[in-house]
Amino acid sequence: MAKILFVVSGADHWTLADGTAHPTGFWAEEAVAPYRAFTDAGHEVVVATPGGVVPTVDRGSLAPDVNCGQEGADAVAAGLEAFEELRRPVALEDVDPDAYDAVFYPGGHGPMEDLAVDPVSGRLLTRVLASGKPLGVVCHGPAALLAATGPDGRSAFAGYRLTGFTNTEETQAGFADKAKWLLQDRLVALGADFQEGEPWAPFVITDRNLITGQNPASSAPLAAEMLNRLD
Repeated sequence: MAKILFVVSGADHWTLADGTAHPTGFWAEEAVAPYRAFTDAGHEVVVATPGGVVPTVDRGSLAPDVNCGQEGADAVAAGLEAFEELRRPVALEDVDPDAYDAVFYPGGHGPMEDLAVDPVSGRLLTRVLASGKPLGVVCHGPAALLAATGPDGRSAFAGYRLTGFTNTEETQAGFADKAKWLLQDRLVALGADFQEGEPWAPFVITDRNLITGQNPASSAPLAAEMLNRLD
C-alpha cells in the first residue's frame, strides 16, 4: 500500500485584476476522481493545506453543467462526502515529503491565490521532483510550480514538458480578461515546454516523474498514470 499526499489549496477566493475576490477553492472532480482511484486501489491518502485549514470546495464545481448533468453532480457530491481526509488536513508546514510515495496537486482557482506564492509548497515540489517519486498536478494546480525556484531564481521545472489549464480554456470559462495573470503564460515564462490539447478534453503529459493534466477531465487519466507508476 502506498501513501499519497494531496496538497490542496487553502484559499477560499481568487483576487482578480480589479481587486475583487472571486469565491473559489479546489475543483471537486479534480480531488474526487483521483481519490477514488487511489483508495479503490488500496492506497492511503493524506491531505495537507497551508496552515492545516480545512479546504474550501469551489461551489461552481458541483453544478450539473460541469459534471455532465445532475447524475454526475450527485456522484461528485457523494465522492466529496466520502473524502473524509479533506475534513482533517495536516499542516503543509509539518509535512515530510520523504514519508510519502507520491504527491498530487488538484486545481481550482485556489492555487492561483496561495500555492503559487507558497515557499513551503515550492520546496516540497522541488524535493519530490528530485526524488523521482510520482508527482501529479492537474488543471490550475500547476500554479504551485511557480513557487518552486532555486537560490539562483531558476525554476525547478524549467525545461519540463507539462500542461495545465490553457489560455483558451480560461477565455472560454470567462476569466481570461479578469485575471491578474494567466497560468499558461506564467508556465511558459518560467521555461517550461507547455503542451496544449483540445479545450476541455482529457490531456495528460508525462516527463520523467512529473505527470500533468490540462483540465478537470484529465484528473482520472492522470490518476491512472500515477497508479501505473506505483505498481
